[in-house]
Amino acid sequence: MSYWKDKIVLVTGGSSGLGRVVAETFGAAGAKMAIVGLEANDVEKTAEEMRAQGIEVLPLVANVVNPDDTQRIVDETVAKYGALDVLVNAAGRTHRGFLMKTPLKEFNDLWNLNVMGTIACTQAAYPHLIKRKGHVVNIGSLAAKSAARWVGAYPVTKHAVAAFSQQLRLEAAPDGLHVLLVCPGPVKRDNPRLYALKDAEGVPESALMPGGGVKVAKIDPHKLAQKILHKCEKRRPELVVPAKARLLFSIAQMFPRLGDWIVLKST
Repeated sequence: MSYWKDKIVLVTGGSSGLGRVVAETFGAAGAKMAIVGLEANDVEKTAEEMRAQGIEVLPLVANVVNPDDTQRIVDETVAKYGALDVLVNAAGRTHRGFLMKTPLKEFNDLWNLNVMGTIACTQAAYPHLIKRKGHVVNIGSLAAKSAARWVGAYPVTKHAVAAFSQQLRLEAAPDGLHVLLVCPGPVKRDNPRLYALKDAEGVPESALMPGGGVKVAKIDPHKLAQKILHKCEKRRPELVVPAKARLLFSIAQMFPRLGDWIVLKST
């Protein structure tokens, strides 16, 4: 029997992109799903398509930057299924441009979604997850481990997600909660989103693409989702894809100037 049979999984950002693939992968493994998205039509359409795959799913519409919404989606999930085993914080967005040209309002909006939304959802779900010795999965990025050019405020927010994940591991380990930080490179999509550049003269066109111009192969989201489930079952603390990026992170910690040089040569 699958480890995930009848487990209850809540995925924010579950109506599109990597969040949707992760939700479908948990569901295919036997979990009961709750997916969260910002647009009602998208959430309902995704839920219908997941049900056609034989997955039991609860569609929820919410804005994770709103604390009332985050508490509500947890409450509705527990009311529907009676418990909560896994929270996947996949809601978020990236950014393009220069850090010093990023308006503070835009910086704040990105921070609220990528960081505060993750924290708010985790705080709301925490009491239920502790009861089941469950899992928190935080979707970070390679930018959670190393800054890069052309991606503005994004690495700042993802570094914060990495720090939150580590501190949560330290605090929650005695209670049996597993925390997984996922740090992937650019994820392959059928219709890749192109990112608008504002006040970013001098930024190359390649920065418009997923990955912000970083020279790394696109990741198959289905293979990544399977790795996430496997790491959860093994209760591992981190998943970095591609794994060879760990070498850069180690070099950058020991030799920051060399690490910066490698990043500049790779973008």
